[in-house]
Amino acid sequence: MSRTDRYPGMLPRVGIRPIVDGRRNGIRESLEEPTLAMARAAAALIEENVRHAGGEGVECVVPDFCVGGASEAARMDALFNREGATVSLSVTPCWCYGSETMDMDPLRPKAIWGFNGTERPGAVYLAATLSAHAQKGLPCFGIYGEDVHDSGDLHIPDDVREKIIRFVRGAIAVATMRGKSYLAMGGVSMGIAGSAVDSTFIEDFLGMRVIQTDMTEFVRRMNLDIFDQEEFKRALEWAKTKCKEGEDRNPPDKQHSREQKDEDWSVSIKMALIARDLMVGNPALKAIGFGEEAEGHNAICGGFQGQRQWTDYFPNGDFMEAILNSSFDWNGIRQPYIVATENDALNGLTMLLGNLLTGTAQVFADVRTYWSPKAVKRVTGHVLEGDAANGFLHLINSGPAALDGCAEMTGPDGKPTMKPFWEMTEDDVSACLEATTWHAGTLEYFRGGGWSTKFVTRGGMPCTISRLNLVKGLGPALQIAEGMTLELPKGVHDELDFRTDPTWPTTWFVPRCGGSFPFDSVYEVMNNWGANHCVLSPGHIGADLVTLASMLRIPVSMHNVGSTRIFRPSCWSSFGTASPELADFRACQSYGALYK
Repeated sequence: MSRTDRYPGMLPRVGIRPIVDGRRNGIRESLEEPTLAMARAAAALIEENVRHAGGEGVECVVPDFCVGGASEAARMDALFNREGATVSLSVTPCWCYGSETMDMDPLRPKAIWGFNGTERPGAVYLAATLSAHAQKGLPCFGIYGEDVHDSGDLHIPDDVREKIIRFVRGAIAVATMRGKSYLAMGGVSMGIAGSAVDSTFIEDFLGMRVIQTDMTEFVRRMNLDIFDQEEFKRALEWAKTKCKEGEDRNPPDKQHSREQKDEDWSVSIKMALIARDLMVGNPALKAIGFGEEAEGHNAICGGFQGQRQWTDYFPNGDFMEAILNSSFDWNGIRQPYIVATENDALNGLTMLLGNLLTGTAQVFADVRTYWSPKAVKRVTGHVLEGDAANGFLHLINSGPAALDGCAEMTGPDGKPTMKPFWEMTEDDVSACLEATTWHAGTLEYFRGGGWSTKFVTRGGMPCTISRLNLVKGLGPALQIAEGMTLELPKGVHDELDFRTDPTWPTTWFVPRCGGSFPFDSVYEVMNNWGANHCVLSPGHIGADLVTLASMLRIPVSMHNVGSTRIFRPSCWSSFGTASPELADFRACQSYGALYK
Protein backbone atom coordinates (compact mmCIF):
# COMPACT_ATOMS: atom_id res chain seq x y z
CA MET A 1 0.00 0.00 0.00
CA SER A 2 1.22 3.50 -0.77
CA ARG A 3 1.04 6.31 1.76
CA THR A 4 -2.09 7.78 0.21
CA ASP A 5 -3.79 4.37 0.35
CA ARG A 6 -3.08 4.01 4.07
CA TYR A 7 -4.94 7.03 5.38
CA PRO A 8 -8.04 8.88 4.19
CA GLY A 9 -7.93 12.58 3.48
CA MET A 10 -5.62 14.97 1.73
CA LEU A 11 -1.90 15.09 2.44
CA PRO A 12 -1.04 18.31 4.30
CA ARG A 13 0.23 21.14 2.13
CA VAL A 14 2.22 24.29 2.83
CA GLY A 15 0.43 27.56 2.20
CA ILE A 16 2.70 30.39 1.06
CA ARG A 17 1.36 33.78 2.18
CA PRO A 18 2.78 36.69 0.09
CA ILE A 19 2.43 39.76 2.31
CA VAL A 20 2.52 43.23 0.76
CA ASP A 21 2.32 46.88 1.79
CA GLY A 22 -1.37 47.69 1.31
CA ARG A 23 -0.90 51.34 0.33
CA ARG A 24 -2.01 51.89 -3.28
CA ASN A 25 -1.17 54.51 -5.89
CA GLY A 26 2.40 53.41 -6.43
CA ILE A 27 3.63 51.49 -3.38
CA ARG A 28 1.63 48.26 -3.57
CA GLU A 29 1.70 48.19 -7.36
CA SER A 30 5.52 48.25 -7.39
CA LEU A 31 5.76 45.46 -4.80
CA GLU A 32 3.07 43.02 -5.94
CA GLU A 33 5.11 41.05 -8.49
CA PRO A 34 8.37 40.93 -6.45
CA THR A 35 6.37 39.61 -3.48
CA LEU A 36 4.66 36.93 -5.58
CA ALA A 37 8.05 35.99 -7.07
CA MET A 38 9.43 35.58 -3.54
CA ALA A 39 6.49 33.29 -2.71
CA ARG A 40 7.08 31.19 -5.82
CA ALA A 41 10.79 30.89 -4.99
CA ALA A 42 10.00 29.65 -1.47
CA ALA A 43 7.49 27.15 -2.85
CA ALA A 44 10.02 25.83 -5.36
CA LEU A 45 12.59 25.36 -2.59
CA ILE A 46 10.13 23.40 -0.47
CA GLU A 47 8.80 21.23 -3.28
CA GLU A 48 12.31 20.33 -4.41
CA ASN A 49 13.63 19.44 -0.96
CA VAL A 50 10.90 18.14 1.35
CA ARG A 51 8.94 14.90 1.15
CA HIS A 52 6.20 13.33 3.19
CA ALA A 53 7.14 10.19 5.10
CA GLY A 54 5.25 8.29 2.41
CA GLY A 55 7.63 9.53 -0.27
CA GLU A 56 5.39 12.06 -1.98
CA GLY A 57 6.81 15.51 -2.51
CA VAL A 58 5.32 18.18 -0.28
CA GLU A 59 3.06 20.46 -2.31
CA CYS A 60 2.63 24.17 -1.77
CA VAL A 61 -0.44 26.33 -2.25
CA VAL A 62 0.71 29.59 -3.84
CA PRO A 63 -2.03 32.18 -4.32
CA ASP A 64 -2.20 34.59 -7.25
CA PHE A 65 -2.82 37.53 -4.93
CA CYS A 66 -1.02 39.19 -2.05
CA VAL A 67 -2.29 39.93 1.45
CA GLY A 68 -2.29 43.63 2.24
CA GLY A 69 -5.00 43.72 4.89
CA ALA A 70 -7.57 41.81 6.92
CA SER A 71 -9.99 41.14 4.04
CA GLU A 72 -7.30 39.51 1.93
CA ALA A 73 -6.05 37.60 4.98
CA ALA A 74 -9.55 36.09 5.28
CA ARG A 75 -9.51 35.19 1.57
CA MET A 76 -6.14 33.50 2.13
CA ASP A 77 -7.53 31.47 5.05
CA ALA A 78 -10.46 30.34 2.91
CA LEU A 79 -8.07 29.28 0.14
CA PHE A 80 -5.84 27.35 2.56
CA ASN A 81 -8.80 25.58 4.16
CA ARG A 82 -10.12 24.61 0.75
CA GLU A 83 -6.74 23.37 -0.52
CA GLY A 84 -5.57 21.57 2.62
CA ALA A 85 -2.77 23.99 3.50
CA THR A 86 -2.30 23.14 7.17
CA VAL A 87 1.13 24.82 7.39
CA SER A 88 1.83 28.47 6.54
CA LEU A 89 4.93 30.40 5.52
CA SER A 90 4.47 34.15 5.14
CA VAL A 91 7.01 35.93 2.91
CA THR A 92 7.62 39.60 2.28
CA PRO A 93 10.33 41.90 0.91
CA CYS A 94 8.78 45.04 2.39
CA TRP A 95 7.02 46.75 5.25
CA CYS A 96 3.39 45.65 5.70
CA TYR A 97 0.70 45.98 8.36
CA GLY A 98 1.52 43.21 10.84
CA SER A 99 -1.56 42.48 12.91
CA GLU A 100 -3.80 43.04 9.87
CA THR A 101 -2.02 40.50 7.69
CA MET A 102 -0.73 37.85 10.13
CA ASP A 103 -1.89 34.23 10.20
CA MET A 104 -4.29 33.92 13.15
CA ASP A 105 -5.05 30.18 12.93
CA PRO A 106 -3.93 28.78 16.33
CA LEU A 107 -3.42 25.21 15.05
CA ARG A 108 -1.51 25.99 11.86
CA PRO A 109 2.30 25.89 12.36
CA LYS A 110 3.57 29.18 11.02
CA ALA A 111 6.73 31.00 10.03
CA ILE A 112 7.61 34.36 8.48
CA TRP A 113 10.50 34.99 6.10
CA GLY A 114 11.31 38.68 6.08
CA PHE A 115 13.72 39.57 3.28
CA ASN A 116 16.94 41.17 4.55
CA GLY A 117 17.31 44.10 2.19
CA THR A 118 17.75 47.83 2.67
CA GLU A 119 15.58 49.14 -0.19
CA ARG A 120 12.40 47.94 1.54
CA PRO A 121 12.25 46.86 5.22
CA GLY A 122 10.96 43.28 5.00
CA ALA A 123 12.95 42.54 8.14
CA VAL A 124 11.09 45.32 9.96
CA TYR A 125 7.76 43.69 9.07
CA LEU A 126 9.20 40.41 10.34
CA ALA A 127 10.12 41.91 13.71
CA ALA A 128 6.83 43.80 14.09
CA THR A 129 4.68 40.81 13.21
CA LEU A 130 6.64 38.39 15.38
CA SER A 131 5.97 40.83 18.20
CA ALA A 132 2.25 40.68 17.39
CA HIS A 133 2.38 36.88 17.42
CA ALA A 134 4.05 36.96 20.84
CA GLN A 135 1.43 39.35 22.24
CA LYS A 136 -1.40 37.18 20.96
CA GLY A 137 0.05 33.88 22.15
CA LEU A 138 0.54 32.47 18.64
CA PRO A 139 4.12 31.15 18.45
CA CYS A 140 5.73 31.81 15.07
CA PHE A 141 9.14 31.03 13.61
CA GLY A 142 11.13 34.00 12.34
CA ILE A 143 13.39 33.52 9.31
CA TYR A 144 15.89 36.32 8.79
CA GLY A 145 18.99 35.93 6.65
CA GLU A 146 22.34 37.01 8.05
CA ASP A 147 23.49 38.95 4.99
CA VAL A 148 21.90 41.97 3.30
CA HIS A 149 20.75 41.26 -0.27
CA ASP A 150 19.67 43.51 -3.12
CA SER A 151 16.01 44.08 -3.80
CA GLY A 152 14.72 41.66 -6.43
CA ASP A 153 17.41 39.03 -5.68
CA LEU A 154 15.48 35.75 -5.79
CA HIS A 155 18.41 33.64 -4.65
CA ILE A 156 17.58 32.13 -1.25
CA PRO A 157 20.68 32.26 1.01
CA ASP A 158 21.90 29.02 2.57
CA ASP A 159 20.97 30.02 6.12
CA VAL A 160 17.45 30.93 5.02
CA ARG A 161 17.13 27.71 3.00
CA GLU A 162 18.10 25.64 6.03
CA LYS A 163 15.55 27.32 8.28
CA ILE A 164 12.71 27.10 5.76
CA ILE A 165 13.35 23.41 5.16
CA ARG A 166 13.71 22.65 8.90
CA PHE A 167 10.49 24.50 9.66
CA VAL A 168 8.54 22.73 6.92
CA ARG A 169 9.82 19.27 7.90
CA GLY A 170 8.62 19.76 11.45
CA ALA A 171 5.36 21.46 10.51
CA ILE A 172 4.41 18.73 8.04
CA ALA A 173 5.06 16.15 10.78
CA VAL A 174 2.72 18.04 13.12
CA ALA A 175 0.02 18.24 10.45
CA THR A 176 0.43 14.58 9.46
CA MET A 177 -0.11 13.27 13.00
CA ARG A 178 -3.24 15.27 13.60
CA GLY A 179 -6.37 13.13 13.39
CA LYS A 180 -4.50 9.82 13.16
CA SER A 181 -4.51 7.05 15.78
CA TYR A 182 -2.16 5.22 18.10
CA LEU A 183 -3.27 1.59 18.18
CA ALA A 184 -2.48 -0.25 21.41
CA MET A 185 -2.56 -3.96 20.62
CA GLY A 186 -2.76 -5.23 24.19
CA GLY A 187 -2.02 -3.41 27.42
CA VAL A 188 0.86 -2.94 29.82
CA SER A 189 3.89 -5.15 29.23
CA MET A 190 5.82 -6.31 32.29
CA GLY A 191 5.10 -3.15 34.28
CA ILE A 192 6.73 -0.85 31.71
CA ALA A 193 5.29 2.60 32.36
CA GLY A 194 5.59 3.66 28.72
CA SER A 195 3.11 0.95 27.76
CA ALA A 196 0.46 2.39 30.09
CA VAL A 197 -0.80 4.40 27.14
CA ASP A 198 -1.64 7.97 28.17
CA SER A 199 -4.51 9.06 25.94
CA THR A 200 -4.59 12.58 27.42
CA PHE A 201 -0.98 13.23 26.39
CA ILE A 202 -1.53 11.82 22.90
CA GLU A 203 -4.73 13.80 22.35
CA ASP A 204 -3.56 17.10 23.84
CA PHE A 205 -0.01 17.26 22.49
CA LEU A 206 -0.17 15.30 19.22
CA GLY A 207 -3.78 15.70 18.14
CA MET A 208 -4.15 11.94 17.80
CA ARG A 209 -6.66 9.52 19.26
CA VAL A 210 -5.93 6.26 21.09
CA ILE A 211 -7.55 3.00 20.00
CA GLN A 212 -7.12 -0.13 22.12
CA THR A 213 -7.69 -3.71 21.12
CA ASP A 214 -7.09 -6.88 23.07
CA MET A 215 -4.50 -9.39 21.86
CA THR A 216 -7.27 -11.97 21.61
CA GLU A 217 -8.20 -10.20 18.37
CA PHE A 218 -5.12 -11.84 16.84
CA VAL A 219 -6.40 -15.26 17.95
CA ARG A 220 -9.85 -14.57 16.50
CA ARG A 221 -8.47 -13.48 13.16
CA MET A 222 -6.08 -16.43 12.94
CA ASN A 223 -8.76 -18.96 13.88
CA LEU A 224 -11.33 -17.49 11.51
CA ASP A 225 -8.84 -16.86 8.65
CA ILE A 226 -9.47 -13.10 8.69
CA PHE A 227 -6.46 -12.22 6.57
CA ASP A 228 -5.59 -12.34 2.88
CA GLN A 229 -4.94 -16.03 2.18
CA GLU A 230 -3.09 -15.41 -1.08
CA GLU A 231 -0.83 -12.82 0.51
CA PHE A 232 -0.14 -15.20 3.39
CA LYS A 233 1.06 -17.89 0.98
CA ARG A 234 3.27 -15.39 -0.81
CA ALA A 235 4.68 -14.08 2.46
CA LEU A 236 5.39 -17.58 3.77
CA GLU A 237 7.28 -18.52 0.62
CA TRP A 238 9.23 -15.25 0.78
CA ALA A 239 10.22 -15.91 4.39
CA LYS A 240 11.36 -19.43 3.55
CA THR A 241 13.66 -18.19 0.81
CA LYS A 242 14.80 -14.82 2.21
CA CYS A 243 14.94 -15.18 6.00
CA LYS A 244 17.98 -17.17 7.07
CA GLU A 245 17.63 -19.25 10.20
CA GLY A 246 20.48 -18.97 12.69
CA GLU A 247 21.61 -21.18 15.53
CA ASP A 248 18.99 -22.39 18.00
CA ARG A 249 20.63 -21.56 21.34
CA ASN A 250 18.02 -23.29 23.47
CA PRO A 251 19.14 -26.45 25.30
CA PRO A 252 18.79 -29.42 22.91
CA ASP A 253 16.14 -31.09 25.07
CA LYS A 254 14.06 -27.90 25.10
CA GLN A 255 14.23 -27.01 21.42
CA HIS A 256 11.10 -26.96 19.30
CA SER A 257 10.76 -29.64 16.66
CA ARG A 258 11.09 -28.71 12.99
CA GLU A 259 7.33 -29.04 12.71
CA GLN A 260 6.84 -26.63 15.62
CA LYS A 261 9.30 -24.16 14.13
CA ASP A 262 7.50 -24.21 10.80
CA GLU A 263 4.25 -23.54 12.62
CA ASP A 264 5.96 -20.66 14.45
CA TRP A 265 6.85 -19.16 11.08
CA SER A 266 3.26 -19.54 9.94
CA VAL A 267 1.85 -17.86 13.06
CA SER A 268 4.48 -15.10 12.96
CA ILE A 269 3.58 -14.17 9.39
CA LYS A 270 -0.14 -14.20 10.14
CA MET A 271 0.54 -11.87 13.08
CA ALA A 272 2.33 -9.44 10.78
CA LEU A 273 -0.57 -9.42 8.33
CA ILE A 274 -3.12 -8.98 11.12
CA ALA A 275 -1.23 -6.18 12.90
CA ARG A 276 -0.92 -4.25 9.64
CA ASP A 277 -4.60 -4.78 8.84
CA LEU A 278 -5.59 -3.63 12.33
CA MET A 279 -3.58 -0.44 11.84
CA VAL A 280 -4.52 0.65 8.33
CA GLY A 281 -7.15 -1.80 7.09
CA ASN A 282 -7.14 -4.00 4.02
CA PRO A 283 -9.69 -3.95 1.16
CA ALA A 284 -9.07 -7.67 0.60
CA LEU A 285 -10.91 -8.45 3.84
CA LYS A 286 -14.12 -6.91 2.56
CA ALA A 287 -14.05 -9.28 -0.39
CA ILE A 288 -14.15 -12.26 2.01
CA GLY A 289 -17.02 -10.86 4.07
CA PHE A 290 -15.28 -8.86 6.76
CA GLY A 291 -16.18 -5.27 5.94
CA GLU A 292 -15.67 -3.92 9.46
CA GLU A 293 -12.18 -5.42 9.73
CA ALA A 294 -11.32 -4.07 6.28
CA GLU A 295 -11.52 -0.51 7.62
CA GLY A 296 -8.64 -0.68 10.13
CA HIS A 297 -8.11 2.00 12.79
CA ASN A 298 -6.36 4.79 10.85
CA ALA A 299 -3.27 4.12 12.99
CA ILE A 300 -0.06 5.90 12.03
CA CYS A 301 1.65 4.24 14.98
CA GLY A 302 0.97 1.25 17.20
CA GLY A 303 2.41 -1.10 19.75
CA PHE A 304 2.13 -4.81 20.60
CA GLN A 305 2.19 -5.84 24.26
CA GLY A 306 3.45 -9.37 23.72
CA GLN A 307 5.23 -10.09 26.96
CA ARG A 308 4.13 -11.88 28.89
CA GLN A 309 0.51 -12.84 28.46
CA TRP A 310 0.98 -13.52 24.76
CA THR A 311 4.55 -14.82 24.66
CA ASP A 312 4.06 -17.28 27.51
CA TYR A 313 1.79 -19.24 25.19
CA PHE A 314 2.03 -18.03 21.57
CA PRO A 315 5.05 -17.35 19.32
CA ASN A 316 6.46 -13.92 20.08
CA GLY A 317 5.83 -10.82 17.97
CA ASP A 318 9.43 -10.35 16.91
CA PHE A 319 9.06 -11.17 13.22
CA MET A 320 5.89 -9.08 13.06
CA GLU A 321 7.55 -6.04 14.65
CA ALA A 322 10.83 -6.37 12.75
CA ILE A 323 9.30 -6.73 9.30
CA LEU A 324 6.58 -4.09 9.75
CA ASN A 325 9.16 -1.56 10.97
CA SER A 326 11.41 -2.34 7.99
CA SER A 327 11.26 -0.59 4.62
CA PHE A 328 10.34 -3.75 2.71
CA ASP A 329 8.56 -7.07 2.92
CA TRP A 330 7.21 -9.75 0.56
CA ASN A 331 5.37 -7.01 -1.37
CA GLY A 332 8.59 -5.15 -2.11
CA ILE A 333 10.01 -1.83 -0.95
CA ARG A 334 7.48 0.31 0.93
CA GLN A 335 7.05 2.86 3.71
CA PRO A 336 7.74 1.41 7.19
CA TYR A 337 4.90 0.83 9.60
CA ILE A 338 5.69 2.13 13.09
CA VAL A 339 5.15 -0.57 15.72
CA ALA A 340 6.54 -0.37 19.27
CA THR A 341 7.85 -3.39 21.11
CA GLU A 342 6.08 -4.10 24.42
CA ASN A 343 3.47 -1.48 23.47
CA ASP A 344 5.82 1.23 24.76
CA ALA A 345 3.79 4.05 23.27
CA LEU A 346 6.27 6.73 24.34
CA ASN A 347 9.02 4.99 22.38
CA GLY A 348 6.66 4.22 19.52
CA LEU A 349 5.66 7.86 19.24
CA THR A 350 9.34 8.85 19.31
CA MET A 351 9.83 6.43 16.41
CA LEU A 352 6.98 8.20 14.65
CA LEU A 353 8.63 11.60 15.06
CA GLY A 354 11.87 10.27 13.58
CA ASN A 355 10.09 8.59 10.70
CA LEU A 356 8.04 11.66 9.80
CA LEU A 357 11.19 13.80 9.74
CA THR A 358 13.36 11.40 7.73
CA GLY A 359 11.18 8.89 5.88
CA THR A 360 13.46 6.14 7.18
CA ALA A 361 12.86 3.10 9.32
CA GLN A 362 13.50 3.61 13.05
CA VAL A 363 15.28 1.22 15.40
CA PHE A 364 13.58 0.42 18.71
CA ALA A 365 16.20 -0.46 21.33
CA ASP A 366 16.90 -0.96 24.99
CA VAL A 367 19.53 1.34 26.43
CA ARG A 368 21.04 -1.76 27.95
CA THR A 369 24.56 -1.09 29.21
CA TYR A 370 27.26 1.55 29.55
CA TRP A 371 30.62 -0.08 28.88
CA SER A 372 33.44 1.95 30.41
CA PRO A 373 37.02 1.64 29.10
CA LYS A 374 37.96 0.04 32.42
CA ALA A 375 35.17 -2.55 32.23
CA VAL A 376 35.93 -3.42 28.61
CA LYS A 377 39.62 -3.93 29.41
CA ARG A 378 38.77 -6.06 32.44
CA VAL A 379 36.41 -8.31 30.50
CA THR A 380 38.20 -8.52 27.15
CA GLY A 381 41.73 -7.15 27.62
CA HIS A 382 41.02 -4.67 24.82
CA VAL A 383 41.99 -1.00 25.18
CA LEU A 384 39.36 1.31 23.70
CA GLU A 385 40.52 4.13 21.43
CA GLY A 386 39.18 6.54 18.82
CA ASP A 387 35.45 7.27 19.06
CA ALA A 388 35.12 4.56 21.71
CA ALA A 389 37.92 5.86 23.95
CA ASN A 390 35.53 7.06 26.67
CA GLY A 391 33.21 4.07 26.52
CA PHE A 392 29.99 3.35 24.66
CA LEU A 393 26.40 2.20 25.02
CA HIS A 394 25.02 -1.20 24.13
CA LEU A 395 21.67 -0.73 22.37
CA ILE A 396 19.83 -4.03 22.02
CA ASN A 397 16.16 -4.96 21.80
CA SER A 398 14.72 -8.11 23.29
CA GLY A 399 13.94 -9.74 19.98
CA PRO A 400 13.13 -7.44 17.05
CA ALA A 401 14.32 -4.33 15.24
CA ALA A 402 13.82 -2.93 11.73
CA LEU A 403 16.15 -4.80 9.39
CA ASP A 404 17.32 -1.47 7.96
CA GLY A 405 19.11 -1.05 11.30
CA CYS A 406 21.98 -3.26 10.13
CA ALA A 407 23.10 -0.14 8.18
CA GLU A 408 24.39 -2.22 5.28
CA MET A 409 23.48 0.64 2.95
CA THR A 410 25.90 3.40 1.96
CA GLY A 411 25.08 7.09 1.82
CA PRO A 412 26.38 9.74 -0.62
CA ASP A 413 29.21 10.49 1.83
CA GLY A 414 30.38 6.87 1.68
CA LYS A 415 29.32 6.17 5.26
CA PRO A 416 26.93 3.44 6.43
CA THR A 417 23.35 4.66 6.59
CA MET A 418 19.67 3.79 6.59
CA LYS A 419 17.98 5.20 3.50
CA PRO A 420 14.51 6.65 3.06
CA PHE A 421 12.55 3.83 1.48
CA TRP A 422 12.12 5.74 -1.78
CA GLU A 423 15.92 5.69 -2.24
CA MET A 424 16.33 1.99 -1.50
CA THR A 425 17.23 -0.53 -4.17
CA GLU A 426 16.76 -4.28 -4.41
CA ASP A 427 20.47 -4.60 -3.64
CA ASP A 428 19.89 -2.69 -0.39
CA VAL A 429 17.07 -5.07 0.52
CA SER A 430 19.25 -8.09 -0.24
CA ALA A 431 22.06 -6.64 1.89
CA CYS A 432 19.72 -6.21 4.86
CA LEU A 433 18.35 -9.73 4.53
CA GLU A 434 21.85 -11.17 4.14
CA ALA A 435 23.03 -9.37 7.30
CA THR A 436 20.11 -10.71 9.36
CA THR A 437 19.61 -14.13 10.86
CA TRP A 438 16.48 -15.38 12.58
CA HIS A 439 16.95 -17.40 15.73
CA ALA A 440 14.46 -19.57 17.55
CA GLY A 441 13.16 -17.47 20.43
CA THR A 442 14.87 -18.08 23.76
CA LEU A 443 12.29 -20.24 25.53
CA GLU A 444 13.46 -18.92 28.88
CA TYR A 445 11.97 -15.57 27.83
CA PHE A 446 9.47 -16.63 25.20
CA ARG A 447 7.79 -19.83 26.32
CA GLY A 448 5.62 -19.85 23.21
CA GLY A 449 8.61 -19.78 20.85
CA GLY A 450 8.84 -17.55 17.81
CA TRP A 451 11.74 -15.98 15.95
CA SER A 452 14.18 -13.32 17.12
CA THR A 453 15.95 -10.89 14.78
CA LYS A 454 19.75 -10.81 14.86
CA PHE A 455 22.08 -8.33 13.18
CA VAL A 456 24.92 -6.07 14.23
CA THR A 457 24.72 -2.44 13.12
CA ARG A 458 27.66 -1.46 10.94
CA GLY A 459 30.02 0.99 12.62
CA GLY A 460 30.62 4.54 11.44
CA MET A 461 26.98 5.56 10.88
CA PRO A 462 26.09 9.08 12.08
CA CYS A 463 22.89 8.65 14.08
CA THR A 464 20.70 10.07 16.80
CA ILE A 465 18.98 8.43 19.75
CA SER A 466 15.89 10.03 21.28
CA ARG A 467 13.10 9.33 23.73
CA LEU A 468 9.86 10.93 24.90
CA ASN A 469 9.27 10.72 28.65
CA LEU A 470 6.30 11.68 30.81
CA VAL A 471 7.07 13.27 34.18
CA LYS A 472 4.35 13.97 36.73
CA GLY A 473 4.10 17.69 37.38
CA LEU A 474 6.03 18.47 34.20
CA GLY A 475 4.36 16.54 31.40
CA PRO A 476 6.23 15.30 28.33
CA ALA A 477 9.92 15.96 27.75
CA LEU A 478 12.18 14.84 24.91
CA GLN A 479 15.76 13.59 25.19
CA ILE A 480 18.20 13.66 22.25
CA ALA A 481 21.76 12.41 21.80
CA GLU A 482 23.59 12.62 18.48
CA GLY A 483 26.51 10.27 17.95
CA MET A 484 27.98 7.40 15.94
CA THR A 485 27.68 3.65 15.73
CA LEU A 486 30.82 1.66 16.50
CA GLU A 487 32.34 -1.47 15.07
CA LEU A 488 34.21 -3.47 17.69
CA PRO A 489 36.84 -6.14 16.93
CA LYS A 490 35.03 -9.44 16.53
CA GLY A 491 36.51 -11.02 19.63
CA VAL A 492 35.56 -8.02 21.74
CA HIS A 493 32.07 -7.89 20.22
CA ASP A 494 31.49 -11.59 20.90
CA GLU A 495 32.72 -11.34 24.47
CA LEU A 496 30.37 -8.46 25.26
CA ASP A 497 27.39 -9.51 23.13
CA PHE A 498 27.29 -13.02 24.58
CA ARG A 499 26.90 -11.62 28.09
CA THR A 500 23.27 -10.92 27.16
CA ASP A 501 21.19 -12.71 24.52
CA PRO A 502 23.25 -12.97 21.30
CA THR A 503 20.14 -13.76 19.25
CA TRP A 504 18.99 -10.15 19.50
CA PRO A 505 19.96 -7.14 17.32
CA THR A 506 22.93 -5.14 18.65
CA THR A 507 24.09 -1.58 18.06
CA TRP A 508 27.24 -0.19 19.70
CA PHE A 509 26.63 3.54 20.07
CA VAL A 510 28.74 6.43 21.32
CA PRO A 511 27.10 9.85 21.89
CA ARG A 512 29.02 12.96 20.93
CA CYS A 513 30.41 14.28 24.20
CA GLY A 514 32.77 17.00 25.36
CA GLY A 515 30.14 19.58 26.11
CA SER A 516 28.37 20.54 29.33
CA PHE A 517 26.60 18.12 31.67
CA PRO A 518 25.29 15.52 30.94
CA PHE A 519 27.30 15.42 27.71
CA ASP A 520 30.56 15.71 29.59
CA SER A 521 30.81 11.91 29.54
CA VAL A 522 29.22 8.86 27.97
CA TYR A 523 28.45 7.57 31.44
CA GLU A 524 26.39 10.66 32.30
CA VAL A 525 24.36 10.31 29.10
CA MET A 526 23.43 6.79 30.18
CA ASN A 527 22.95 7.87 33.79
CA ASN A 528 20.51 10.63 32.81
CA TRP A 529 18.53 8.73 30.20
CA GLY A 530 14.88 8.78 31.28
CA ALA A 531 13.79 5.23 30.44
CA ASN A 532 14.98 1.75 29.50
CA HIS A 533 14.19 2.35 25.81
CA CYS A 534 15.32 4.68 23.05
CA VAL A 535 14.89 5.16 19.31
CA LEU A 536 17.86 5.17 16.95
CA SER A 537 17.46 7.27 13.81
CA PRO A 538 20.00 7.59 11.00
CA GLY A 539 21.76 10.92 10.65
CA HIS A 540 22.23 13.78 13.07
CA ILE A 541 18.60 14.87 13.23
CA GLY A 542 18.71 16.48 16.68
CA ALA A 543 18.08 19.99 15.33
CA ASP A 544 14.99 18.81 13.44
CA LEU A 545 13.71 17.09 16.59
CA VAL A 546 14.25 20.26 18.63
CA THR A 547 12.25 22.31 16.12
CA LEU A 548 9.45 19.74 15.95
CA ALA A 549 9.27 19.47 19.75
CA SER A 550 8.85 23.25 20.08
CA MET A 551 5.91 23.14 17.64
CA LEU A 552 4.27 20.51 19.84
CA ARG A 553 5.11 22.49 23.04
CA ILE A 554 7.25 19.61 24.30
CA PRO A 555 10.45 20.78 26.03
CA VAL A 556 13.80 19.11 25.36
CA SER A 557 15.36 18.04 28.66
CA MET A 558 18.79 17.08 27.29
CA HIS A 559 20.51 17.31 23.93
CA ASN A 560 23.93 17.82 22.35
CA VAL A 561 22.80 19.94 19.39
CA GLY A 562 25.01 22.96 18.75
CA SER A 563 23.47 26.33 19.62
CA THR A 564 23.71 27.62 16.04
CA ARG A 565 21.46 24.75 14.89
CA ILE A 566 18.68 25.41 17.41
CA PHE A 567 15.58 26.82 15.69
CA ARG A 568 12.50 27.51 17.80
CA PRO A 569 9.68 30.08 17.61
CA SER A 570 11.06 33.58 18.00
CA CYS A 571 9.12 34.26 21.21
CA TRP A 572 11.13 31.53 22.98
CA SER A 573 13.89 34.12 23.47
CA SER A 574 11.50 36.21 25.56
CA PHE A 575 11.56 33.44 28.15
CA GLY A 576 15.30 33.89 28.63
CA THR A 577 18.48 33.83 26.55
CA ALA A 578 21.14 32.83 29.07
CA SER A 579 19.82 29.24 29.13
CA PRO A 580 17.87 28.25 26.00
CA GLU A 581 16.91 24.93 27.63
CA LEU A 582 15.29 26.61 30.65
CA ALA A 583 13.59 29.07 28.29
CA ASP A 584 12.23 26.10 26.36
CA PHE A 585 10.66 24.68 29.52
CA ARG A 586 9.15 28.04 30.48
CA ALA A 587 7.76 28.64 27.00
CA CYS A 588 6.22 25.19 26.71
CA GLN A 589 4.68 25.50 30.17
CA SER A 590 3.31 28.96 29.37
CA TYR A 591 1.72 28.01 26.05
CA GLY A 592 0.58 24.54 27.10
CA ALA A 593 -0.39 21.61 24.92
CA LEU A 594 -1.10 22.49 21.28
CA TYR A 595 -4.54 20.88 21.17
CA LYS A 596 -5.73 21.36 24.75
